[in-house]
Amino acid sequence: SMTAIMSMMFALATSCAQPMTSSATTHSASTQPAAKITEFQNEYRFLSNFWPAEVVHEGITYPSAEHAYQAAKTMDMAERKRIAAIADPGDAKREGRKLKLRPDWETAKFRVMEECVRDKFTRHADLARRLLDTGDAELIEGNTWGDRVWGVYQGEGENRLGKILIKVRGELRLK
Repeated sequence: SMTAIMSMMFALATSCAQPMTSSATTHSASTQPAAKITEFQNEYRFLSNFWPAEVVHEGITYPSAEHAYQAAKTMDMAERKRIAAIADPGDAKREGRKLKLRPDWETAKFRVMEECVRDKFTRHADLARRLLDTGDAELIEGNTWGDRVWGVYQGEGENRLGKILIKVRGELRLK
């Protein structure tokens, strides 16, 4: 609507009119990556495990890192293949929650997540480039669903996914 467009233009004009702070640089915003990326949405949605990018984990190809992570909760290969065949990562997550967890899951899940994320960004050169383009930004998986292990919710959390992404980004730099 015209009202929405006008209010967006006003917000943009207002933000542009703010004085430069000492932390601002002379580089344009488009070339200088953010110091902190606080959620994996919009231009940074590709950082999300829900992003559609094939991942191979333990011999099975999955439509996303989320699928691979959820499937790894079980050692039952038939169940893993069933999750790999689900189209939507949200549905894969819901199915993953119903699985009988493998006995070592609470310790294995951190290694599994790292393997899935690493495969995603090493298998897809375009995503590797975009991850590298985040520069030295701190990557924070800010979320609204209460995840304080993989991300940050209401200012609190371990941000394990963000830390894995930063680690993988560092590995990609060395290639």
